Amino acid sequence: MENKELLENDITQEIIDLLRSNIGAEELMEALDDYHENDIAEAYEALDKEDRQRLYGILGAERLSEIFPYIEDVGEILAEITPEQAADVLENMDADDAVDALEDIEDEEQREQLISLMDKDASADVRLINSYDEDEIGSMMTTNFIVIGKSFTVKQAMRSLIAQSKDNDNINTIYVEDENKKYYGAIELRDLILARDYTPLEDIISHSYPSIKADALIADTIEDLKDYAEDSIPVLNPADEIIGVITSQDIIEAVDDEMGEDYAKLAGLTAEEDLNEQLGESIKKRMPWLLLLLGLGLVTSSVIGIFDKVVASVAIVVVFQSLILDMAGNVGTQSLAVTIRVLMDEEISGVEKAKFILKEMRVGGTNGLILGVIAFVFVACYLHGFKGYLWVHAFRISAIVGFSLFVAMIVSSFIGTIIPIFFHKIKVDPAVASGPLITTINDLVAVVTYYGLAGLLLVGHI
Repeated sequence: MENKELLENDITQEIIDLLRSNIGAEELMEALDDYHENDIAEAYEALDKEDRQRLYGILGAERLSEIFPYIEDVGEILAEITPEQAADVLENMDADDAVDALEDIEDEEQREQLISLMDKDASADVRLINSYDEDEIGSMMTTNFIVIGKSFTVKQAMRSLIAQSKDNDNINTIYVEDENKKYYGAIELRDLILARDYTPLEDIISHSYPSIKADALIADTIEDLKDYAEDSIPVLNPADEIIGVITSQDIIEAVDDEMGEDYAKLAGLTAEEDLNEQLGESIKKRMPWLLLLLGLGLVTSSVIGIFDKVVASVAIVVVFQSLILDMAGNVGTQSLAVTIRVLMDEEISGVEKAKFILKEMRVGGTNGLILGVIAFVFVACYLHGFKGYLWVHAFRISAIVGFSLFVAMIVSSFIGTIIPIFFHKIKVDPAVASGPLITTINDLVAVVTYYGLAGLLLVGHI
């Protein structure tokens, strides 16, 4: 890893030296062809403002449009050049990259000015993508794709491909529309290249090639998109016309975003936070769950208060409380993670859910039995060897610890499974059944079990 970082730093410095050199524009452009745009972007960001402004005239809008999508905060970089220059760069980008770049610009009037300065087709593409909500597929599509008519011959299709590839480099899959502009199928580039002139185009069109509606929710469709594993998938409007495509890179980014949101929810948050978020916004996201967990925590503490006589009579039981609670929480969180994964399959039946719940309880019970026996032996040895308890008392306490652990793990498996299923049933994202929520409920159950057994079996006997 360290060697890789050193190599990356060396490459970045090479490019920086190259960009700062006084070589001619043509020679510089040719030298930059040896480097990936991501590396060039890192070097470009490391330059000062004056160098970047000087390079605009050398590199030009078209070359910069290939580099800018790799810059983290491209809004600041765009602000260094004139609105006309920024619009030239944006209109040369893929529409989805241009939309991402415009989102980095906080001033709404400035964003609208740049869009209006872009050429007609580019601004129309940006407005189309912006017309969809951020949780819809249309908001992450690109308009970089090739489309041909179903009535074309192989030769006509190849000519159209060559003509369109000047502005669209997403050519691995060619999409086909019928005479009414509706999506008809897809052709792999390899099949088109290998087809003879006399081969009917219909023979190489795949009619089963997947498509997706632009207004479909990302969260509901991301698993299906992953399963197809295609370079790109066409996005259709309500009239079944192709208006864009989702690329494999878009899918990777969507999966990453969904995982980030789920991690936020599992942490008890309502949404992801970022470094620039205002204090009040962060507090607003966290407070609802914290209030709920505080209420449940107070209930748990009140229950413990009921058993104060047990604690006063046999204080040693408090030592093993955290062992029971921690293991119950761990098991509940494991079941939660597995259940959320299972619930991604929308076709799972009620019977299958019931079988899954029983399976999780069996897993929790088996693990609880094994860990309970281990705890029974080690706690007894600890109490006898280090605390001086008689074996009979040591085993009585360790039996309660072991049995409580066994019961808590079975119950935790059940709670960790049934809560996300319930949330899913009422059309609430099961990820909101967060780890803290399940852990707190499990704490309540484990405390009642543990101290209840201790009160019945220990008070008056030790």
